[in-house]
This record gives sequence, C-alpha cells and structure tokens, in this order.
Amino acid sequence: MPEDEDGAVSPRAWRVVLESVERDLLDGRLSPGDRLASERDLASDLGVGRSSVREALRVLEVMGLIRTATGSGPQSGAIVIATPTGGLSTLLRLQVAAQGFPLKDVVRTRLVLEDAVVASLAGADRRDLSAAHRLLDAMDVDHLTSDEFLALDAQLHLALAEASGNTVIAAMMAGLRTAIESYVQQGAAAVSDWDAMSARLRAEHRALVAAIARGEQATARSLVHDHITGYYTATGLTRVTRTRDDSAFTDV
Repeated sequence: MPEDEDGAVSPRAWRVVLESVERDLLDGRLSPGDRLASERDLASDLGVGRSSVREALRVLEVMGLIRTATGSGPQSGAIVIATPTGGLSTLLRLQVAAQGFPLKDVVRTRLVLEDAVVASLAGADRRDLSAAHRLLDAMDVDHLTSDEFLALDAQLHLALAEASGNTVIAAMMAGLRTAIESYVQQGAAAVSDWDAMSARLRAEHRALVAAIARGEQATARSLVHDHITGYYTATGLTRVTRTRDDSAFTDV
C-alpha cells in the first residue's frame, strides 16, 4: 500500500499519482484543455490518500503540465495545459521501465547531453530561463522531502534541455528522467544530512543558471560536470577516476 494504516503518506505514494497522470498524457488519454479527475476520485482510483494527490499535483504544476485553481466553475480544479515530450521520450521511458539502464551509462550520457545543453544555452543570443527560475524557486520551499526535491531537480535539468531548443536532446533527457530520479533517490538514502546536501545542490543549481544567463560557456560546462559527478560521488554511487590524459570520468 502507498500509505500506512494510520494514513501517513509513504514517500512513494505521490509518485503513483504523478506517473499515472504522465502516462495518460503520453498515451493521449489526456490533452491540453482536459480536466483531471477530482482529488477524491484520483485518490480512490489509485489507492492513495488525498494528501499524496495534492503533492503530485503540485509537482505537475511546477513542471508546467497542469494549472490548478480553487473554487467552482469551469476554470476550477486541475486543467492540463501542456503535454510531456512524446516520441523518443516514450520509447526511452518504456525501456527504462522494462529493464533499467546501468548507472555508469546514465551518468556518462548525462555528462554528454548536459554539456551540450549548457554550452548551447550560454552561447545563444537569446535564452528563456523562466522555467528554470520557477523550478529553482520551487526547490527553495520549506519542508520538501528528498523525493520531492529530487523530482524537481530532475525537472530543472529537463527544463534547461528544453530551453536549449534541441528537441532530440530534450526528448532524450525526458526519457532518461525515470532512470535519473531512481538513481539520485537511491543516493539520497545514503545521505546523513539531507538539509546540507539540498542546500549544496540549490547553490550549485543557481550558480549554473547564473553562468548560463551571463553567457559563460566554459564556466557553465565546468559547473554542470562538477554538479553531476559531485552528487553521485558524494552519495557513494560512483567514483571519479582519471584517464592517461588526466581527463576525469565517472565509473562505478
């Protein structure tokens, strides 16, 4: 059961709701303009508590997939305003769900893709970082669980990929999000002081976005590399070794 007998929310319960809504969006059962079922109906259908539904809706809203409004009438409730990247995203996520990808491959792929993302963004004449700033602010909210924080973290990296304008990279990042979240959450379980770790990650995120905004390609590339490898090594998931030409790569 996603919830305890006393009604306490399991850390994973809200993800049941999140993944159900995302599947409906990717499969076309939900489209922009459609209204989600009520909190009560979602909770009943998915076997979770209403508090878990509210947590999932909050994340979906920050992702820019839904808009929520209180009250009654045609504009109330949760309404779909966008859909996740489809096509390649769907294929990759199905592969991840079916067999998973090795951690070392996920990390190395992230390094390649996200290096290209930040270099492209920092080198662009114009860039829209509004979604990234919205997610940075969402991660500053008090009392986020590590799961909630890391879901927003993964969405931030995806938002940067989407802002780069490279639809293939954005689709690949969207498809890898399940694998990325799974491994970073695994690492979070080994962190003894999550408050300190989340503060570190927030500072690294803001430094990275600031470097992109200033157009500093070399700095942005260095920051995203250190940010990705730093978390995996700090949590004991990977180690960084050196090749003969003294370039660093991450291994397990």
